[in-house]
Amino acid sequence: MARQRWIATAAAVVAIGTGASFVIRALPPDPTPVADFSAPFVFGRFSVPQDNPLTEEAFALGRRLFYDPALSGGNDRSCATCHIQRLAFTDGLPTAAGLNGESLEFSSMSLVNLLWGQERFFWDGRALSLEQQALLPIENPQEMAQDLEELVRELKGSRQYRRMFRQAYGEVSSENIARALATFMRMLISAGSKYDRFLRGEAVLTEQEELGRKLFMAHPDTKVSLRGGNCIDCHSQFLTSGFRDGLDGFSNNGLDKDEDLPAGLMAVTGNPAHKGFFKVPTLRNIAVTAPYMHDGRLQTLEDVMDHYNGGVVVSPTLSPLILEADNAASPPGSFVGLRLTDSEKAAIIAFLHTLTDEAFLSDARFSNPLEGEL
Repeated sequence: MARQRWIATAAAVVAIGTGASFVIRALPPDPTPVADFSAPFVFGRFSVPQDNPLTEEAFALGRRLFYDPALSGGNDRSCATCHIQRLAFTDGLPTAAGLNGESLEFSSMSLVNLLWGQERFFWDGRALSLEQQALLPIENPQEMAQDLEELVRELKGSRQYRRMFRQAYGEVSSENIARALATFMRMLISAGSKYDRFLRGEAVLTEQEELGRKLFMAHPDTKVSLRGGNCIDCHSQFLTSGFRDGLDGFSNNGLDKDEDLPAGLMAVTGNPAHKGFFKVPTLRNIAVTAPYMHDGRLQTLEDVMDHYNGGVVVSPTLSPLILEADNAASPPGSFVGLRLTDSEKAAIIAFLHTLTDEAFLSDARFSNPLEGEL
């Protein structure tokens, strides 16, 4: 008989005789690998921790936990409070709102295509894995303010959670909470945009979108009359997120002068060369994730283009890829910027809109499984 996806064996017990008494032991879980899992080959290599494989049971558990306000100390907010599916798992605020309504330091990053790109998480790179990233907001007193031991006790009190943890990992623990949430986030794959269909030969870009694509992919070179938007120097070609190797996925993109630069990655590495470095975000679904930058200071894509076109602030750690990018043959003085025409800026924005994946933003697999229960 074919093996059922939600198999009861994981929850079974064995009675082992020991004289006049019996010891009840749970059988090890036997979770089901995610069915028909595939990823776009153009996204490149990815890795999944050996101790946390992608399974149907872990995904279902992680999805439920992601939306459950029980993960907060006051049972009043969940991961989804700051990561809303229709906004590509951002929240539409300049910076995330804390427990008392105060603005936190950083904006809520999009949780998209996390299997690829830089393997440090958060804007400042303080988490070295998705499992670690999953627990930090839960424990943070300004975010969810939940004691992990208390959370484990609370989840153990739920028959449904006991069953789901047993099937996925064997037991309820903070480590397995992190694993389940990380599995859910790893499965948030966006690869159905118009750009993806274009890459597969299933769609044709408009003339404006194609111009924007070419500008996106080009570093300007006045010696050969090559005009470019310089986007690809930081945003990888197909993923449009930061590069994976070393700390290439972090950059100072010229928002502040040196005396006003926040620590960014330097707060984690202790290296002054990383002052003002922040994680390069994915541009997938960028049209629905405004406002922009680590602190949400830029309201629109037009504002973003204006920043790179003529608003870059020079500081000692400014990315040389930005410093050297100029479409003018003879830049006047200390000016730093792309100096694209209005039509070129509009073309890049048109291309960025082709990165919107409407199916991902409404995919029922990633929606709230608790609706109707709470």
